[in-house]
Amino acid sequence: MAAFRYDFADTPFGDALVVFSVEGIVSFELAEGLHRGSEWALEAVARRLHETPAPDPGAAAALDDLLASYFDGAPVRFDEQVPLDWRMAQGFSRAALQAVCEIPWAETASYGEVAIRAGSPGAARAVGTACRNTPFSILVPVHRVVRADGSPGQYGAHPERKRYLLDLEADAAGRTMRPGGIARHDAAVPRDAPSRVVRPDV
Repeated sequence: MAAFRYDFADTPFGDALVVFSVEGIVSFELAEGLHRGSEWALEAVARRLHETPAPDPGAAAALDDLLASYFDGAPVRFDEQVPLDWRMAQGFSRAALQAVCEIPWAETASYGEVAIRAGSPGAARAVGTACRNTPFSILVPVHRVVRADGSPGQYGAHPERKRYLLDLEADAAGRTMRPGGIARHDAAVPRDAPSRVVRPDV
């Protein structure tokens, strides 16, 4: 049996490459232009793992369900629902990302606050680097880490995705507080995102 396996998961931003080990999810990647037929999809993760993962269709089915719930507005905490294999995040980066996991759904923390929680006050820039290089896009909610003035800041090459995720959570949290539970979706959707996740038949 291969040490690493892969499948794809659906998100409003396109296909995500999910790599698994026996310990859990090693990587959840939303690369630019990535789709299920991309011949180059495994190149970067194979270099980092020193092994090319083997295809395992259906391995991401449970994660697909969690993602669909999250993008429908449920307060999913992914690291409590699926095991994560942290081998691609070491040292302070791992500590910072694990601190990010503790930021509650629909809330935010500044880079400096995360640095303090990770045990290194003053390491705000290092937190930014850890967030930028996270192997767990979305699953570890780095979109909840914002600048000290409260502005969203960057999200790799796609700051609009960060705004979308923040608005999604804020809007869903607001719905739970409205009398009668009246649903309302008015989060700003990026141009490349459909209104909801639709899982293809497999």
